[in-house]
Amino acid sequence: MRSPEVPEAVSRPTLEAVAARAGVSRATVSRVVNGGDGVREPLAERVRRAVEELGYVPNQAARSLVTRRHDAVAVVIAEPESRVFADPFFALQLRGISKELTAHDNQLVLLLTEGRADHARVARYLAGGHVDGALVFSLHLDDPLPGLIRDAGVPTVFGGRPDWDEDTRAADRGHVGEEAGRGVVYVDCDNRGGARTAVRHLVGLGRSRVAHITGALDQTSAVDRLDGYRDVMAGVPGECDPRLVVESDFTPAGGERAMRELLDRCPDVDAVFAANDLTALGALRVLRASGRRVPEDVAVVGFDDMVPVAEQTDPPLTTVRQDIEEMGRLMARLLLRGLSGGRDTEPTAAGTPGTAGRGVILPTTLIRRASA
Repeated sequence: MRSPEVPEAVSRPTLEAVAARAGVSRATVSRVVNGGDGVREPLAERVRRAVEELGYVPNQAARSLVTRRHDAVAVVIAEPESRVFADPFFALQLRGISKELTAHDNQLVLLLTEGRADHARVARYLAGGHVDGALVFSLHLDDPLPGLIRDAGVPTVFGGRPDWDEDTRAADRGHVGEEAGRGVVYVDCDNRGGARTAVRHLVGLGRSRVAHITGALDQTSAVDRLDGYRDVMAGVPGECDPRLVVESDFTPAGGERAMRELLDRCPDVDAVFAANDLTALGALRVLRASGRRVPEDVAVVGFDDMVPVAEQTDPPLTTVRQDIEEMGRLMARLLLRGLSGGRDTEPTAAGTPGTAGRGVILPTTLIRRASA
């Protein structure tokens, strides 16, 4: 006897039922629902009307045999789930990716890497032909994922400027010609330029002891922001003090640790450029606990403009805005364009291809609030 909690199986309309309703052959229905050519428009319209009337849903496995597409994209984040689900940056980027994939009727498959053991699992999944392509971000400098993904033969767009020279890597592998000149496709923001804007703003406020709390320096975004800080400080007389730079990890806890270290090293610090908003959040907590007023005693600027963070800090955070959601959307658009045979670095209103590889670099903007 069937349990009352288990619903009866519902019979799904078949291709044959659609063909009978439309008065055409099964092969004609198959061509229409799978996007094939060679069906006259009046017949195709009858098939589409029958599909709608019957509520027919194509079998994805069967459709894949015809189209060789799965309409699914893997999103690979090279971070543990404890970081991904605690950091609003990833939610914003995933929202942009999801919107673009949904608009093109593609499914998002999320893959996280908790540690080295997960890399082989991710590589096996990608090589298994389950998805049409991959979007990969938050890579670290020694991460094996790019090589594993390349070996899996999966079309890929990276989030963030890669740390490798693909031309050199191709030459090292003994490959020349098309592969060596192709480079990688990526989307990033102007990290170095945004950092320069932040530090110039602090210097322009008359601050004489401007510190920098870095992000994780095994990621190119953190390195670029540190370089931008140094670009400006190199032109400030007497301000190239290495004690004013403290390495952190893009987290609030890391920002707290770094701010305490800064106050111990340089109690006269009067400005801080934090590598991201979460780092700035941690720094603000320590400054408040130490009795420093912001911005009167210490001015603080972050990076990202994650509104749920930046507008709710005390005081609200001056920060460099990058359009995180747009970066995710553009990554997905470039991948889908490449899968359909289009130009994957065509300039858009959102950004212009960069000079290294085939990158799109989005602009940044300083958003002034009360912290600086």
